[in-house]
Amino acid sequence: MKVLAINGSPRADGNTATALRIALHELENEGITTELVTIGQNTIRGCLACFQCRARSGQRCAINGDEVNVLIPKMLEADGILLGSPVYYSGINGTMKSFLDRVFFVAGPGMRHKVGAAVIAVRRSGGSAAFDQMNKYFLISQMLVVGSNYWNIIHGMMPGEATQDAEGRQVMRTLGQNMAWLLKLIDHGKTAVVPPVPEEKIMTNFVR
Repeated sequence: MKVLAINGSPRADGNTATALRIALHELENEGITTELVTIGQNTIRGCLACFQCRARSGQRCAINGDEVNVLIPKMLEADGILLGSPVYYSGINGTMKSFLDRVFFVAGPGMRHKVGAAVIAVRRSGGSAAFDQMNKYFLISQMLVVGSNYWNIIHGMMPGEATQDAEGRQVMRTLGQNMAWLLKLIDHGKTAVVPPVPEEKIMTNFVR
């Protein structure tokens, strides 16, 4: 089993990375392979609403030259997805938003029944709003979302300050342990329980 972690922060070794690494350490202790990728320092443009990804096969975005088409296959291959973002104006940062909009529009159906978890690094306020925002990508894709003993949020502003948040560190440890348990539970039950057959998506618009 493998968990792919994606750090949306422009700080490769900032507080978001600290939170992700704490959770990943617990997963590794349970024998689960992990990989951490940082995208926050790169230029990732937003979705163009061109719908070319729906018109063509291959699960690729029409925009090339950034991490989206590189990471889509890795996300589809992984058993679990761990996403991390800092808080910008009570939301996730722009690079992460652009990345997730495009990835989940292209590959969202392929994420069904994968395990997902979001972690947030915040100075003071807005963490729960950003946390909710990231979880919406998981939930609309029918992923199984993992929680901890509090919202998956760690506090700190300057790199390294999150290590002083004892409760936040415990939240991340518990998250990693819960994610490992759920991944193993799913793997164990694959041969015993048949998953529900997905219905064809019904689309309704309210403008006639």
